[in-house]
Amino acid sequence: MAGNINPSPAQLPSDFQIYDPRFLNITGPAPKLEILLRNNDFPFAHEASVYVPSTDELFLTSNIFTDPVTNNPSIKISKVAVGSHPVTSKIIDSTIPMPNGGVNHGDGILFCGQGELNATGGLFQMSIEPPYESELVIGDFYGAQFNSLNDVVVHSDGSFWFTDPTYAYHQGFRPTPQLPNQVYRFDPATKNVRIMADGFGRPNGICFSPDEKTAYITDTAKVAGDGTTDPTKPATIYAYDLTTIHGEPSLVNRRVFAMVNAGVPDGIKVDMDGNVYAGCGDGIHVWSPGGVILGKILVKGGAANFSFGRNGRIFILNEHILWVAQLGDWVRGGLLGI
Repeated sequence: MAGNINPSPAQLPSDFQIYDPRFLNITGPAPKLEILLRNNDFPFAHEASVYVPSTDELFLTSNIFTDPVTNNPSIKISKVAVGSHPVTSKIIDSTIPMPNGGVNHGDGILFCGQGELNATGGLFQMSIEPPYESELVIGDFYGAQFNSLNDVVVHSDGSFWFTDPTYAYHQGFRPTPQLPNQVYRFDPATKNVRIMADGFGRPNGICFSPDEKTAYITDTAKVAGDGTTDPTKPATIYAYDLTTIHGEPSLVNRRVFAMVNAGVPDGIKVDMDGNVYAGCGDGIHVWSPGGVILGKILVKGGAANFSFGRNGRIFILNEHILWVAQLGDWVRGGLLGI
C-alpha cells in the first residue's frame, strides 16, 4: 500500500529518474542508493538474488568467468550476509552445473542449472545450510535435454514455471539445442511437465502478478549470447492471462507489456501493488500494472537481476557490485510479501 507522500521530483536524488508522479508513491520522500558490497576478483553479483528472510541472507550467482584453478568457464554461488556489519560474503560449494536464476522454495532454494557440455541441466532444490546439498528435480522434457534454464518462479498451486533459452549453447558450454526457446510448467506432485508458451527469441525472466492472474515473461533476444546484439530483436516484456482450460492452467492473450530503451529486461518481479520491476541496461525500470513507465533506479552498467528485501529494500546485482536501494518502507515484494 502506497504511503501518503507528496515530494517534489526535484527533491529526488539523481539516481532516481521519474517519468510519472506515481513513482513518488514507490520511492517515498527520501530514497537512497548505496553500495553494499564490492568484489573486484570476479563478477559475483549477476543472477538469482534470492533473499532469505529467516537468516537475512542473499544467495547470488555470478556471471561466467574463467576459474583460476581449473582454467574452465565457471559460475559460482555466493551467500551474502546482508544484515551483518560489515556485510560479508562467501562462495559456497555447489554441485549445480552452471547455476543461474533461483527462487525461495520450502526450506531452501529452487535453482536453475544451465548444465554443461557433459552435464544435464534442470531445476535443482538446494539447501541453504552447509553442506548445501542439491537434488535434481527435473532435467529433461520427456527425454530431450533442456537448453539452459534461466529463471524460475513457484505458483501458489505448487507448480514450477521456468524459462529455457539457448544462451549456454551460444556461449559455448552446452551442446546443440534439442528444444526451441520455450517456457515450461512442472507439477512436482504429478511429475507432469508442459510447454506453456513459445515464439520467443530468448525467454528470460518470469514472474506472476500478486493475484496470479497475469504472467510476465521477458524476451531478451536483442542480446544473442555470443557477444552480438541486434536492435531489431525483442527487448520486451510480454504479459499473458493465466486461466484454466479443460481443468488445466493455460496462458492466453499474449500482449506486449513494455519494451525497454536501455539494454534488455532480464530479471523481473512485482511488488504487492502490482507494479512491475525489471533489471535493464541502465538499472531497474518500474512500470505500473497497466504498462506505463513510472521511473528508474539508475545504476551505471545496468542490472541483470535484483530482489526485494524487507521494508522497501531492493538488492541490485551489478556484476562486481551489490547495491541496495531504499524505497518507501511500505513497499513489499510480491514473492515474499515483506
